[in-house]
Amino acid sequence: MMAEPGQRPVYIYAQWEIDLVRRELRSAGELVPLGGRAFEILAELVQAEGQLVTKNDLTERVWRGVFVEESALRVHIAAIRKALGPDRDMLSTTVGRGYRLLGAWRIRHMDAPLQSAATGLLPSTNIPSASFDLIGRTAAIAHLWRLLSAYRVVSLVGPGGIGKTALALEAARTPPTGLAADRLLVELASLSDPKLVCSVIAGVLGTKLEGEEISPESIARAIGPRPLLLILDNCEHVIDAVAQVAELVVSRCPGTFIVATSREALRIEGEHVYRVLPLGVPPEARLEPAGASAYSAVELFTSRAKALGSSFASDEENIGAIAAICRRLDGIPLAIEFAAARAVMLSPPRIAALLDDRFKFLTTGRRTALPRQQTLRATLDWSYDLLPDDEAWLLRQLGIFAGEFQLDAVIALAGEHIGDVTGQLARLVAKSLVVADIRRDSPHYRLLDTTRAYALEKLHAGGEYPDAARREAKYYCGFFANAEADSEVKPQAEWLTIYGRHIDNVRTSLDWAFSSGGDAQVGAALTAAAVPLWVQLSLLSECRERTELALARLDPTAANAPRLRMQLSAARGWSLMYGVGRAREAGPAWAATLQLAEQLGDRDYLLRALWGLCIDQFNNGEFRRALEFAHRFADAVADSGNPVDRMMADRLLATTLHYLGDQRQAYHHIGRTLSRLSDLAAKPQVIRFRFDLRASTHYFQARILWLLGLADQALSVVERNVEEGRTTPRTHILQRPRAGCLPDCLPGRRSRRGGAVLYDADRAHRTPPDPLVERMGTRLQGRADLAPGRRSDRIAAAAQGARARGRGALPAAFPASLRRARRVSRRGRRGVARARDRRRGARTMRGKGRRMVCRRALAHKGRIAAAPRRAPLDGRCRAGLRQGVRGGAEPGCIVLGAEDGDQRGTNEDE
Repeated sequence: MMAEPGQRPVYIYAQWEIDLVRRELRSAGELVPLGGRAFEILAELVQAEGQLVTKNDLTERVWRGVFVEESALRVHIAAIRKALGPDRDMLSTTVGRGYRLLGAWRIRHMDAPLQSAATGLLPSTNIPSASFDLIGRTAAIAHLWRLLSAYRVVSLVGPGGIGKTALALEAARTPPTGLAADRLLVELASLSDPKLVCSVIAGVLGTKLEGEEISPESIARAIGPRPLLLILDNCEHVIDAVAQVAELVVSRCPGTFIVATSREALRIEGEHVYRVLPLGVPPEARLEPAGASAYSAVELFTSRAKALGSSFASDEENIGAIAAICRRLDGIPLAIEFAAARAVMLSPPRIAALLDDRFKFLTTGRRTALPRQQTLRATLDWSYDLLPDDEAWLLRQLGIFAGEFQLDAVIALAGEHIGDVTGQLARLVAKSLVVADIRRDSPHYRLLDTTRAYALEKLHAGGEYPDAARREAKYYCGFFANAEADSEVKPQAEWLTIYGRHIDNVRTSLDWAFSSGGDAQVGAALTAAAVPLWVQLSLLSECRERTELALARLDPTAANAPRLRMQLSAARGWSLMYGVGRAREAGPAWAATLQLAEQLGDRDYLLRALWGLCIDQFNNGEFRRALEFAHRFADAVADSGNPVDRMMADRLLATTLHYLGDQRQAYHHIGRTLSRLSDLAAKPQVIRFRFDLRASTHYFQARILWLLGLADQALSVVERNVEEGRTTPRTHILQRPRAGCLPDCLPGRRSRRGGAVLYDADRAHRTPPDPLVERMGTRLQGRADLAPGRRSDRIAAAAQGARARGRGALPAAFPASLRRARRVSRRGRRGVARARDRRRGARTMRGKGRRMVCRRALAHKGRIAAAPRRAPLDGRCRAGLRQGVRGGAEPGCIVLGAEDGDQRGTNEDE
């Protein structure tokens, strides 16, 4: 039967009535108290007309968009059965599946007015009106209401100034449609005695307890079935008393929901903890002003500053400074508002510069705010003063960590004060003073930047900083002791997950160690231990600077001084070798490493030194000397059981013979290396010899194949190497061997693509990008633009790009395309052929008694002949070409700039 207008359906069975419109359950006409969520479950069951409703269907229909544990559903099912009393068996359970409501329910259409049968006070509220718009919390408000539909108690937890109260009040001002509950705010911040909590709540409720003691029980009786949203604000200092009241009220008052704001959870049954997150802040990568302004933290700063009368322009400089301010302040709204208040007198860049002394600088809060929210220091003082002595001590010690840290580090830091460090740390996490990341097997912790600055200030004030810094430095010496060995057995991504996140702590430890009050010997040991970290992160300049400082400050009388000097010298040699413009300075560092390794009988560092000296001779053009070191390396590993050592020997011999012009012997050794690649772990070997052995082997394979005239095979190897570099996420220094074959073999369009690959790889893994890799990428793209037939403006643009990305010497193994680009831009297209012929045409030079033949003569004849504006070839040119062809085939010739093969008739390579 269809309902007439003005009527409402009521489900009836025996004495029971379920009124869907009034949201009431009645027995014999009397209202039976039932919570709102429990009633919605009952309504779903009665409308199913006795059919089974699965647990999943119930949670999806009743808690739309919110994940709810099955235990929450069981709580409401138990409440329905309790309300049904002797007829509780009407609610039937099918184990493991769901529920059904039994009985012959029929629908009656009622004409009675929609006035509720419940008695009590009319809906009321004491929520203050908003004085400003709440920025960046729209999604959080919607989520909070979804949580309140699933849980009776929701605690908004977070550090001071994160915006817990503002979020709770704004949610109370904007209830969902149909909510007819009282909304009352209970402010607890001013209480100093926990015994007064019940009195304050009773006063807000307007309850008069004639002669009755004010207690949680009396408050629960006074509330009864009344629909009520109760906001208990600032609970942390009276947390035990609040927890007792809240737990009793929700157990006895089915219509009451509680939102508590606190720096730690209530830890009561049925509570859901919602950790309030900071506002969104822009990443460190520079964004356009419009892009940065879209982040809520920047929007808050700008809005508050302009509301106070600031008139700064929203240009790139100011918005960039505001983004930096918001990052430094961790996106915490209260701290951002303090900073915005200074914008009336100071520009955003000036504010950003003054944040190092933020506690003296950020002191201008709203006059009407609570005293603890009028300065940044007062906000943190409030939390710190509530801590017991042992937790306050630990918080101060944690200020020594500049980045993330593990529990083991905290235990080491505690030293003789060890106590219950695990429990103390857990309580600091619970009180929102430490942030925990438990997503991985090994939990990591950190302090927000503002909290760390506060803790570090307390650490210095108490004279505890030197001891804490020493313990931290010694801990990281031990932590990184196995880092190099782990790099040989763990994939790079896994290795970086374990070690890479600690680099900021290593830096602060080294800064202390080499300061006037530090311990230089501890600093030298930590520098040596942390070398793998700089290697894996490709921080070449930092590695060089740190090792040079450690070598300068190393105590020669210390027992471990020779070994530390050997390790540090090797690290310095590596960083110089791969750095920009300093490769030729690496020789003395490697020589010192070799001498110390021989004295100490350290075979591992002996091999490193021999390898380094071999590469150093390449960089200095001493190919004969390089061959001597390659043979010494091969002799040293002849009886080695490590396949990587034997592969390295063949690879060094192949490289040396390749540069000496003996391509057939080079091909033999590179083939031996390739045959053993299957023995290599499926990861780059980057710590010991500082490069990816697999990629570099393919690199030289391509070069050798090219000079043997097997161009198609060489290009195939190059393409595969580049593609692996594109698809394998690695730090940029591992891309260099892959990119190294690009200047050798890739013509025209491929060269441009190779440059793009190199740029993308470098920028994806390095901030700021590596200047050497930048120049390599520039050169590759410039080579494509220098092809005959290109417009001169493309050539000039290539040269301009090369200059814009900086200058500096490339290793000798790389061609000088940057200089070609600059020369061409000056002389123009007409002189290209003549310049190439004269500078790089076939000519024989005498140097140190050895013939040095420019093998590029094989390519230039075809290039010049194919050029649109052919330059005449005079007799000297032709003779030089013939001499170059003959000389390049002679064993023992040193091949200079052998990056161009015989490409007669092609004009794409240059």
